[in-house]
Amino acid sequence: MSTFCGGSGGAIVNVSSMAATIGGRPGASAYAASKAAVDCFTTGFAREVAAEGIRVNVVRPGVVVTEMTHHIARDSALRARVASSIPMQRLGRPEEIADIVLWLLSDSASLVTGAHVDAGGGGFMVGSLR
Repeated sequence: MSTFCGGSGGAIVNVSSMAATIGGRPGASAYAASKAAVDCFTTGFAREVAAEGIRVNVVRPGVVVTEMTHHIARDSALRARVASSIPMQRLGRPEEIADIVLWLLSDSASLVTGAHVDAGGGGFMVGSLR
């Protein structure tokens, strides 16, 4: 258990997107901008509440197989194209993102605040894919 001044502590984990780092795919600039706002808020809020023992971090997934990306996951040719644009050559799984969130919420991450954790398989280069 960590020691701190002020409040009783806690942890907040926001979820953004790797899209915030590249402006999104064509037609998704508003989505990317909203995720960039989450990143910026996380950084600022982490500083504001640190003295209360509250940690604030953000996880930025890349392409993860979810309902939002079902069109990629169900189209084998598109899925292969997207996977080939990711250094780890694969899409993420929801439980991989959940594991990162759980770690950031745990006491094992007691010194981590204001962090932007990229979980995109090594990069996010699907800017030209629709």
